[in-house]
Amino acid sequence: MYLILLHYKKDLRTVDSYAPDHVTFLQKHYDLGHFLLSGRRIPRTGGVIIVRAENEEAVRAIISEDPFAIHDVTAYEIIPFIASMTSPELAAYREEIPGSGSQEGK
Repeated sequence: MYLILLHYKKDLRTVDSYAPDHVTFLQKHYDLGHFLLSGRRIPRTGGVIIVRAENEEAVRAIISEDPFAIHDVTAYEIIPFIASMTSPELAAYREEIPGSGSQEGK
C-alpha cells in the first residue's frame, strides 16, 4: 500500500486548469482498483491518494499518467506502508507484516 502526497508547484489557477483531466485520471485508477481514496489537502496545497500497487515502480508508472505530472503542476511524495490495522469496513485491505504472522489487534 502507498500513500501519495501531492504538493502543488504552481498557482491554483494553473492547478484548476488541469483539474478536470486529473479527475478523469483518478477515475480510471479507481475503476482499475488501484486507488482506494483521494482528496484535497487543507489548506489547499496539494492532495492525498491511497494506492494499492505491487511496488513503487508500479506507483511511479501510474503517477506518470497524471496530467498534473505531465504538466509539472505537482510534486509527488510516495510513502510505502503496511495497512496492518483497518476498520471492519476496510478489512479486505488489511495487510500482514512479513514474517510476523497475524497482525490482528496490533
